[in-house]
Amino acid sequence: MNNEQIVVKMALDAWNSHLSRTEKLFSELSDLQLQQEISPGKNSGIYLLGHLVAVHDAMLPLLGLGEKLYPSLYNIYVENPANAGLEEPLTEYLRKYWKEVHARLATAFEGMSTENWFGPHKSVSEEDFKLQPHRNKLNLVINRTNHLAYHLGQLVILNK
Repeated sequence: MNNEQIVVKMALDAWNSHLSRTEKLFSELSDLQLQQEISPGKNSGIYLLGHLVAVHDAMLPLLGLGEKLYPSLYNIYVENPANAGLEEPLTEYLRKYWKEVHARLATAFEGMSTENWFGPHKSVSEEDFKLQPHRNKLNLVINRTNHLAYHLGQLVILNK
């Protein structure tokens, strides 16, 4: 393995580790537990489940891996706050969407070359990428891993 391959492996191992921990927690939490707010006036577990599905689903087009599987979730869980009065999918559907989005990402990640990981993601122009080569696909996954870890830290509060 060369250094670039090692860096890709480290980043993907971190992603997969946090994803596994979050998946385990979601499987342990009942629908009733997910209805609870993290703290008074804050997001509920259901909202965070939907938020993470929407954010991770949005990775597909950003990484050049196809269209979002559930584009309507982005408006509900990213562009609007919790309790915005929007109709949300049932928890059972969000759990299903979680599995489908991550299965799609896992399959796509396995097929990506090291060179591809260091290429630009779709929200950076060629001109900007030349000036900022760190705005690559791997960095997007690192960013989303940190985001996932942050929300995992919130969600563990619900596991009482």
